[in-house]
Amino acid sequence: MKNLVIVGLVLISAVFISMPALAQEHPFQLSLITPIQIFPENSAITGVRINLIYGRNTTVKGLDWGLVNHTTSGTSLGIELGGVNLSDANFTGLQYGWVNWSKGNFEGMQWGFVNHADYANGFQLGFVNHANKLKGLQIGLINIIKEGGQFPVFPIINWSF
Repeated sequence: MKNLVIVGLVLISAVFISMPALAQEHPFQLSLITPIQIFPENSAITGVRINLIYGRNTTVKGLDWGLVNHTTSGTSLGIELGGVNLSDANFTGLQYGWVNWSKGNFEGMQWGFVNHADYANGFQLGFVNHANKLKGLQIGLINIIKEGGQFPVFPIINWSF
């Protein structure tokens, strides 16, 4: 019984000691579908992340390439190339894909069929462009700026400076 308690305490200690290591930044990530990926989803990636189907990490700084790219917190920085690019937090750089969706502050360029940003500072190019607030330019068939835009909804081009 005493040995079992010692083994249990060692295992619990190992979990708590390794928790800070799980939050470290890693230079490369390969994901089939979360959670089947090299590093857990609470890791930050600084370098290249390749998502064969779906990958989720806290942030990516660098190249994020795959079918579905998802970041959950902090500020991601770089280039996202994918079918669907999802950012639950802030993003700075280029999002290029069929659907580009940024729930936080977005700075840079979104280029896709559907582009959305809560707050965008930059350029949206797509079939449907949507921003709750925008400081920049939208070019597309349907352009929507909820607050502060030249027009709330306007075809071809819309802007707010």
